[in-house]
Amino acid sequence: MEKTMTAETVWRVWVDTRRRLVSFHEEEGCQLIEFYNRDMFLRCVDEYTGKQYRYQ
Repeated sequence: MEKTMTAETVWRVWVDTRRRLVSFHEEEGCQLIEFYNRDMFLRCVDEYTGKQYRYQ
């Protein structure tokens, strides 16, 4: 089944700047960042990629 994006869609990442880590699931010691706009979410992911953060 295809998931449809709605006005209520929220993208979430958890970020730990000390360990340079971005997680797509809740992670202890990480700060939650929520996005209500897909473009802003993708810009954030791109920014952390440019800073060589690890993803999990």
